[in-house]
Amino acid sequence: MPQAMKVILLLLFGQYVYSQEECIKSSVVSCNDCIKSGPGCTWCQDLRFIKPGEPEAVRCDTEKKLREKGCPPGKIINPPSTSDFRQNRPLSGSERTNNPVQVQPQEIELNLRPGHAYTFKLKFKRAVGYPVDLYYLMDLSYSMDDDLKNVKNLGKEILKNLRKITEDARIGFGSFVDKTLLPFTDTTEEKLKKPCPAKAQECQPAFGYQHVLSLTKDEKQFNEMVSTQKISGNLDTPEGGLDAIMQVVTCVNEIGWGNSTRLLVLATDAGFHMAGDGKLAGILEPNQETCRLDKNNMYSMSNTWDYPSVGQIARKLEEQNIQPIFAVTEDVSQIYKELSKLIPKSEVGVLSTDSSNVVKLIEDAYNRLSSNIIVTHDGLPKDISVTFTSNCEGGEKPSDKGTCNNVAIGQEVIFSVTVKAAKCLTKESFNIGPLGFNEKLKVSVKTRCECECDNQEGVHPYCNSQGTVVCGTCSCKPGFLGQKCECSLGQKDEATLKAQCRKDNGTECEGRGDCVCGVCKCHQTEGGKSYYGLHCECDDEHCEKYQNKLCGGKGDCRCGECKCNEGYEGTACQCMKSDESCLTGETVCHGRGKCVCNQCVCERGYKGLRCDTCPTCELPCQVSGSCVECKAFGTGPFEKNCTASCTHLEVIVVENLGRKDCRVKDREGCWMSFSMTVQDGFDKYTVNVLKDRECPEGPNVALIVGGSLAGVALIGLLLLILIKAIFYFKDLKEWKRFEKEAQRRQWAKSENPLFQKATTTVANPAFTGDS
Repeated sequence: MPQAMKVILLLLFGQYVYSQEECIKSSVVSCNDCIKSGPGCTWCQDLRFIKPGEPEAVRCDTEKKLREKGCPPGKIINPPSTSDFRQNRPLSGSERTNNPVQVQPQEIELNLRPGHAYTFKLKFKRAVGYPVDLYYLMDLSYSMDDDLKNVKNLGKEILKNLRKITEDARIGFGSFVDKTLLPFTDTTEEKLKKPCPAKAQECQPAFGYQHVLSLTKDEKQFNEMVSTQKISGNLDTPEGGLDAIMQVVTCVNEIGWGNSTRLLVLATDAGFHMAGDGKLAGILEPNQETCRLDKNNMYSMSNTWDYPSVGQIARKLEEQNIQPIFAVTEDVSQIYKELSKLIPKSEVGVLSTDSSNVVKLIEDAYNRLSSNIIVTHDGLPKDISVTFTSNCEGGEKPSDKGTCNNVAIGQEVIFSVTVKAAKCLTKESFNIGPLGFNEKLKVSVKTRCECECDNQEGVHPYCNSQGTVVCGTCSCKPGFLGQKCECSLGQKDEATLKAQCRKDNGTECEGRGDCVCGVCKCHQTEGGKSYYGLHCECDDEHCEKYQNKLCGGKGDCRCGECKCNEGYEGTACQCMKSDESCLTGETVCHGRGKCVCNQCVCERGYKGLRCDTCPTCELPCQVSGSCVECKAFGTGPFEKNCTASCTHLEVIVVENLGRKDCRVKDREGCWMSFSMTVQDGFDKYTVNVLKDRECPEGPNVALIVGGSLAGVALIGLLLLILIKAIFYFKDLKEWKRFEKEAQRRQWAKSENPLFQKATTTVANPAFTGDS
């Protein structure tokens, strides 16, 4: 059926749509399990439907297949999804009413099959004379001085234009500048009292946001209250517009929002601060999204809470069904156009330099907002999905939002709402409705996860008089179990008996049989044969095929594996036995693999057509060193049991060696050089060893001893000369010091006073004086 035709049928009849083409089931043992498996699953409760040996899961299938298998139509359980319109007042007509109805129905309860997609109609019609509330939020920074003068006389004109649409129109007013903290506002005492330039005659103290006038029908009161407003000022260019919007949206009672089309006009010539900018002034606490006006209707948390984020503003506007109109100057219009993309049901209009065109701007924006209908949901529970289509142009494709553009007052549009529950769940509810309107449809969702069958009371012979029939299956009395309550538990409990039917703690009887008193009773295969094995794990119909024949027609299938006839081999018996291409002399595949289907299947890393090479193998030089030493030279650790320990090596001693694969030291420290050639099989080698080993020469004892003694004598002589030199230089130093001291001494020239000349003269009488 074409998609367009399906959409038309949905619009006309509000029917539910689901696939009956397939039923994907697993672990189904009851009717409840079946209808939870998928939207296409139905259950046959006819007692005669099950054949001997068949599982209860056969009862679960699509309705078409159950009928083909012989289930009477009256015995097929297929709970449909249903709806109950709890409140369904008709849409308002062309006449004006005090409580117009624009959305139909107003409350619906859905009882859904898991996986079924149920579709119903939602009608919408813009009512004549629907109330309008407009709150005018103005930037009172000094650059808006000229604009304020014009706005003071706007109340009458705005209401006059709104009353062309509806007589029930109200208007309110509020103003904002910015946070009164550096760097947003000059915080000197004088500047806080008068933040305007010196030339300004009238100026009110700095402030964040102030609610001036609640929503009223009295344009005179609006003009009087606005006329008392004075301009103010701040330092930086961006303003606290988002702070002000958050208060206007959350202070529902203070503003006086009613059951109406809610419009918020933001008039400014500057950009806006957003979440995170408050850190510049040391504000770290996020915006709490609550109303905080003091007794003077001033925003009391302006200097405590950070600016709100754009996401917070968008969410709160949608929650309160408030549609913002950004009336901004040309130089900042692009900023607010980007902001408008993030806020559904919002408009941007360009103000003239003195805001003289604001009335026309509001009127045009209101018409655009009201004529573009966007239907969506809020508070959607987990595991429930909703899509929309409409009878409007471009609304035929399912989407998470239903749209209709250019809807005139009194024009009725229809949205198809498709609801699907992914699984069984408790009762859930959510709302659906057009953005910007307070009227919503309340949707309650329940799921149908239990079968409603016409069961007979009391025990039934079908269940061996040991149980009752529930939707065609037996519900056994305590102490009995089995498909027909044929098994008595005795001393074993039910869990123990069922565990005996599980292989490796898996599914009972591999899903191919029934567990009867702890023993698997296997079912028949699709080919009419039976499953077999302790846990019904085997069958003879699912082996590999060759040329579309089971086991190539050259063998028998046994428990999933082919048992080939004599002369044939392969996983599907696809080839004759032959070793012709695998022969390598007296061996097959060099003894490093098996010949399967006349091709070598190599092992342990060997490659090639006949397992010739091993790219990842390395020659065992060091490991083979001891065996080479004992077989070639009769020495080494294997000297006594060389033959028994080194059977894998065939060692040949040669005079010359063509290539030196290995160079290994023997036990005596000599270097052995040898080459290794791989033999057939694994770890077998032919070793050619060079006859002459490279041994280090022995030491010259006489030279070492003589050299040692000469060295000792030389060292002793050098030590004696060194000591003699030290004493000589020490004595020489002392002598020079003595001589130096002697030169410095002064000797006395007078006689020693202790010395006296002799005073007695003795004459020799014999001396005559003659010589």
